[in-house]
Amino acid sequence: MLVLFETAAGYAIFKVLDESKLQEVDSLWKEFQTPEKANKIVKLKHFEKFQDTTEALAAATAMVEGKIGKSLKKVLKKVVAKEAHEQLAISDLKLGGVIKEKMNVSCVHSPAIAELMRGIRTQMEGLITGLPPREISAMSLGLAHSLSRYKLKFSPDKVDTMIVQAISLLDDLDKELNNYIMRCREWYGWHFPEVGKIITDNLAYCKAIQKIGFRTNVATTDLSDILPEEIEAEVKLAAEISMGVEVSDEDITNILHLCEQVIEITEYRVQLYDYLKNRMTAIAPNLTVMVGELVGARLIAHAGSLMNLAKHPASTVQILGAEKALFRALKTRKDTPKYGLIYHASLVGQTSAKNKGKISRMLAAKSALAIRYDALGEDATSEMGVENRAKLEVRLRHLEDKGIRKISGTGKAMARADKYQHKSDVRVYDPSADSTIPSTSKKRKFEEVEAEEEEQPATPATKVKKAKKEAAPAAVEEDETSEVAEVEPPKKKKKKKDKKAEEPAAEEEEVVVKSEETTEKKKKKKKKVKDEEDE
Repeated sequence: MLVLFETAAGYAIFKVLDESKLQEVDSLWKEFQTPEKANKIVKLKHFEKFQDTTEALAAATAMVEGKIGKSLKKVLKKVVAKEAHEQLAISDLKLGGVIKEKMNVSCVHSPAIAELMRGIRTQMEGLITGLPPREISAMSLGLAHSLSRYKLKFSPDKVDTMIVQAISLLDDLDKELNNYIMRCREWYGWHFPEVGKIITDNLAYCKAIQKIGFRTNVATTDLSDILPEEIEAEVKLAAEISMGVEVSDEDITNILHLCEQVIEITEYRVQLYDYLKNRMTAIAPNLTVMVGELVGARLIAHAGSLMNLAKHPASTVQILGAEKALFRALKTRKDTPKYGLIYHASLVGQTSAKNKGKISRMLAAKSALAIRYDALGEDATSEMGVENRAKLEVRLRHLEDKGIRKISGTGKAMARADKYQHKSDVRVYDPSADSTIPSTSKKRKFEEVEAEEEEQPATPATKVKKAKKEAAPAAVEEDETSEVAEVEPPKKKKKKKDKKAEEPAAEEEEVVVKSEETTEKKKKKKKKVKDEEDE
């Protein structure tokens, strides 16, 4: 039996001298305790050394992918083909199938073979002659680094660190630009304040100031390449009647230098945005299609890398960037946030307020798939992102058109939505509350009127009416004695009414008596005064 043993230095073919030892798997390790014992079990037949690290990497990657490399094919043709009747012991079952198919060599893989490989590896320095230990360790280290780079598919186009740095620098530039422009407007506003309201664009404002300098130069300065004709005319008109203060040449020089800085930073920001756009298209094309360059770059920067972002579930991607609000909501037991950085995506921005939560949830789910495809997939196309975005746009159109289907039922029926009717909460002013006169009931007024009629002197006509009224209750009383005693409650009511009528009458009598007493006292006082004057 022959044994194929792979090392970082090359391929080694061993001949098994005593195959009976392979049957004792548990005690096979005892045969490889020393190099002398190992040489009694296996013997080196051929060793094919790699010329450089590139050849070693090619051979290792071929074995990892289950293929036969050029160097391995050369060894098998040279050694194994001569002894075709011998079986070949290998450590990789998948590689054995490929060798058997292409080279027509019977391959063997079993637990005993795995134990044999482990024993050969422990005594490799004694079994393979001509390789010093230092050289073997150096070649192993170089091959390990090369193979790690290959497995990670190390490529300058796939480095997401550039995206993290670029988006962070872009945000810093925006903050600095805002500060610089605000300072520039405030500084030059002392000299020419009117131009700040006329020119609203920041870049055009700085370019115009850089070209104008002192406001007295506006009349002779051509601003047609910077501003439209209407705005240029307004600037020239405002310069003639400006209320600004006079400044020195040194002041204008510093202001113009600040304008140059603003213009340079603005141009660099445009260049940096183009660079970021190209990086995102190369590294995460599907994510870029779903949420855009800036939002995708911020998601990657927030997670740390594209691979870390791919490990997050869709629910985490949805609220990524709103951690503070999330933990505050959990602490206060209120509603958790519906979106984080993904809120700035174009699909969420063009949605109505009531549907933003649904669209952000669906967008996060599709974006999570796109992120994993970009991070772990081998293809660098954006077909999946375009397809998922089209689905989301169709869904968004259905939501905006109120085309939501029922979950249960026929499935074809449209969800009923009640017509919205605006109910005004405006209250009408009640002018009756303005009156300061105390309000009395109608019943009370009617009783007062009856009391006044009783106080007036009775005329013959009123006496007749009263006689009729007194006769009527007498007749009613006679009828009530003959009937059942069910009509007794009205009697009580009449008594109450009589009592109520008597009370105001008594009060009015007291008022009349008091008024008569006051008049008599006044007369007595007048008489006393006259008597004193006569005396």
